[in-house]
Amino acid sequence: MRRPLLGMTLEELKPVVEEAGLRPFAAKQIARWLYEKRVMTIDEMTDLSKSAREYLNENYCVGRVAPKAEARSVDGTVKYLFATRGEGFDFLVGGKGGRDVEAVYIPDKERATLCVSSQAGCKMGCRFCMTGMQGFHGSLTAAGILNQIFSIPESESLTNLVFMGMGEPMDNVDEVIKAIDILTAKWGLAWSPKRITVSSIGKLDGLRRLLNETKVHVAISVHSPFAPEREGLMPVERAFPVRKVMAELSNYDFAHQRRLSAEYIMWKGVNDDFKHADALAALLKGQECRVNLIRFHAIPGFEHVTSDLRTMEAFRDRLNERGVTATIRASRGEDIEAACGMLSGKESEK
Repeated sequence: MRRPLLGMTLEELKPVVEEAGLRPFAAKQIARWLYEKRVMTIDEMTDLSKSAREYLNENYCVGRVAPKAEARSVDGTVKYLFATRGEGFDFLVGGKGGRDVEAVYIPDKERATLCVSSQAGCKMGCRFCMTGMQGFHGSLTAAGILNQIFSIPESESLTNLVFMGMGEPMDNVDEVIKAIDILTAKWGLAWSPKRITVSSIGKLDGLRRLLNETKVHVAISVHSPFAPEREGLMPVERAFPVRKVMAELSNYDFAHQRRLSAEYIMWKGVNDDFKHADALAALLKGQECRVNLIRFHAIPGFEHVTSDLRTMEAFRDRLNERGVTATIRASRGEDIEAACGMLSGKESEK
């Protein structure tokens, strides 16, 4: 199986060009073809010698794979489904494979955001998450992450990227950081890290690495300020208590170059009263952190339903009164079941 060049850093490309009999500067040439010119084939790298391209074609490929399915919403949201393994490519590290991953394109006026996956399935077991119900099938390589970004029709119009799709990014921190390096490097896409947000349940070992090695924004999945209740929703509360996570994050500067946000899905009669709002405000006291209140997209097998808009607005206002900036995230793509894992699950059932 030929190795994909997509997902390789400049340092990783240097031995490749040496093997091909090229001078060291050819690594930057290949990087430019991959990440700036976005070629689909090695033959398009016309400033490389013919013999070098023949060698590369024998041993490598660009590594771009088109989506295998898509679902389009009336609001413009598009969910794309990508295979993780197939003839001539393998985007998975570990796991048993056999599960596709999803990326969701979300246009909003001048913004065009892509929500990408970092794993096929997930180990975290959050009860309200369709991906968690599917079990773990492997972590995506940097090539598998970047393929989602490069291989959608809207690729070149993207303004923002969020790691909020399938999987826990901090459970695949090496490949996630590698993908971010390529996205932000001058020889890569040269994006500002301010265009990228990484969401996590608070897996601290990976989170520390992300914060120390990148300058991207961070979002923490909270969903309840009370430990026993959060543990019932998110078993990882036992290993990574949200209070410990927020205490750790207080050691980092979120007032200037990067932003911290708390993700809070709201369920009717579960976590949407003023007791929860007050406890959430206390949890975030002294921290530069905004709260995103999120409508719940129903999934099979989970008994709770989303809070109504009036309750969410009251919850938002209560947080604002207590000095916490809170907003209600617009719900997108509900008609195409945009909750993570839904399209992948249907395709797997087929």
